[in-house]
Amino acid sequence: MGGVNNDSDQDRALRERFEKISGAIEKKLSESGGAGSSQDDQGSAGETSRAIALGFRILSELVAGVLVGAFIGWQLDQWLGTKPWFLIVFLGLGIAAGFWNMVRAALKKTVIR
Repeated sequence: MGGVNNDSDQDRALRERFEKISGAIEKKLSESGGAGSSQDDQGSAGETSRAIALGFRILSELVAGVLVGAFIGWQLDQWLGTKPWFLIVFLGLGIAAGFWNMVRAALKKTVIR
């Protein structure tokens, strides 16, 4: 029966050490401004989500330009029987238009915040 008492003494000592350490950690966090960091985290999360949205928009501008150019060129080749000339020309135009739209979207978002 002496072992049970010894275990509870060890548990009590362990709890006291834990409370002492957690109190010290909380004190350090409050001194360093840890309480305001949650607002900073929310602000940075908002910035991150806006950056990801901008990235997806810019990527979709490029993909849309390439796909539309390729589709128009392919359709013209089908109708006129000039395979693959219109496809090559309009694919190039689609790539150029996609890049141009990417640059415009990126500049608009970075200049006007």
